[in-house]
Amino acid sequence: MLLEFGGLRSLFHKTSVDDYTGVLVPLSQASRHPTVAAEYARRQSADSDRGSGNTNKGKRRVEEGEETVLRTGSAGYSPYTIEGLKAEVNEDLAASGHDTAYDLKSKVINKAIQDIGMGRYNWQLFTLCGFGWFADNLWLQGVALALPSLQTEFGIPEKEVRYTTCSLFIGLCIGASFWGIGSDIMGRRLAFNLTLFLAGGFGIAAGAAPSWIGTCGLFAALGVGVGGNLPVDGALFLEFLPNASGGLLTLLSVWWPFGQLIASVFGWGFLGTNYSADKGWRYFVYTMGTITFAMFISRFLLFHLFESPKFLLSRGRQAEAVAVVHGVAYKNRTTTWLNEEILNEIGGDVAIVTDHKLTTRQIIRRKLLSFSTERIGPLFQSKKLGWTTALLWFCWATIGMGYPLFNAFLPQYLSNGFGSDGAPISNHDTYRNYAITSVVGVPGSLLACWTVDLPYVGRKGTMAVSTMLSGIFLFLFTISAKSNIQLIFSSLEAFFQNIMYGVLYAYTPEVFPAPNRGSGTGIASFINRVAGLCAPIIAANIPGANPNAPVFVSGGLILAAFVAMVFLPIETRGKQRL
Repeated sequence: MLLEFGGLRSLFHKTSVDDYTGVLVPLSQASRHPTVAAEYARRQSADSDRGSGNTNKGKRRVEEGEETVLRTGSAGYSPYTIEGLKAEVNEDLAASGHDTAYDLKSKVINKAIQDIGMGRYNWQLFTLCGFGWFADNLWLQGVALALPSLQTEFGIPEKEVRYTTCSLFIGLCIGASFWGIGSDIMGRRLAFNLTLFLAGGFGIAAGAAPSWIGTCGLFAALGVGVGGNLPVDGALFLEFLPNASGGLLTLLSVWWPFGQLIASVFGWGFLGTNYSADKGWRYFVYTMGTITFAMFISRFLLFHLFESPKFLLSRGRQAEAVAVVHGVAYKNRTTTWLNEEILNEIGGDVAIVTDHKLTTRQIIRRKLLSFSTERIGPLFQSKKLGWTTALLWFCWATIGMGYPLFNAFLPQYLSNGFGSDGAPISNHDTYRNYAITSVVGVPGSLLACWTVDLPYVGRKGTMAVSTMLSGIFLFLFTISAKSNIQLIFSSLEAFFQNIMYGVLYAYTPEVFPAPNRGSGTGIASFINRVAGLCAPIIAANIPGANPNAPVFVSGGLILAAFVAMVFLPIETRGKQRL
């Protein structure tokens, strides 16, 4: 019975098409997903418009004197024939820069997943991948909440204790780099589970740290696990996500504020009550580690995660890749037309072609090429796209530094406030106010999902207005030391900053062209992490005795991002991602 649990069962069982009978249908009987059909109808219409003055309508030659080839805009085109699939795949690969047998077959698998559509498996995966976003902010805010207690127990000065956050960011940067490449080598499934396992294990251990240095070391170690969540979970979810439901990748960011909310509630319970300084933060960190480990258990034991079919294909395990697509169709209670014969017809038989899989060196090389001039250059191929790329990366840098300068030390800022009677605010009120701020911030991410599609507002309008208001409220936070005034402005800032981040996550992959989207978003994420690493260093070494100095810097950086957003030349609302 134990092997029936998802994770344990997958350790001992190799996926086979024989496990999922009744899902395969002949190619001629396949049905196209409506949104996919609409996209190719759009392409045909565009081809027709371009060729309206040509007497040979519906057919185009690649170059003068070259043999006419079938295109998706050709008169004889049919999507569910081998020739039709080849036509679609060749068009999709034209701008990608890769045309090996592996790439051909990957595109075919993509189309099979599109036709399966969203279903039970995808929604379950959405929840489990959301754990990654949840854990990322859970620990960022968890460390922030523990700073005052660490300062008290170990006798660390207020500014110096901020290096604790720096240690976490070091782990986050290492984890993002290592797991991003490692998941392509060891597999998405193993990385998907190990990231939360490491975060949970080291998180629990951090609660027993004997010294401040030991605490920092364990926070850095759990950061290596947490840092891999966003790249691994995002890549895995995307590879099982039909293009028609691409907006759900953005919706994953909704889990982010819930991580802060849970951390703040438990922080209030353990750090804002009668626990002593050397006990409360330890119980709090134990709880955060236990929550993270419970999420690992949910992933590993309660859910049967399929390995990424693209990873299996890259390692030469074509039969398993096809079986995974069958498994997804089975769990979604639908059918699929994909089989090995179709893959071999389009990409070549695995027994004959030599480039049907990728070596470890080729996988690493492809990852590193994302940061080469060959891949980055096209992001500046036109003035409009070049300005967009530069301004967007600037936004990721300024927000990446400005966000933790305020949020990573918010409990410290709140603890410096005074009550209405002029007395210093109590620990209970400090962590209560932090919890209220977290609650108010949650609806921001949900509202962002609606406003981004409003006419005359769109992505740019929503992002710019929310960023401007976030920066303004940061400055207003400093106008008074009264705790009630600080609570009002910290809550408003949290609300609008969650809108800002939610839209930024949506806009960034949409604005880059598909062949270079991975490079553009990858560099943006890298810049964001490095800037975040600099934030605690700045906060710990900022000159002067004014405790609000880091907040001024944070507000200035956020307003600088707002100015950059105003000048972004591209709006992506209502446009098809190419």
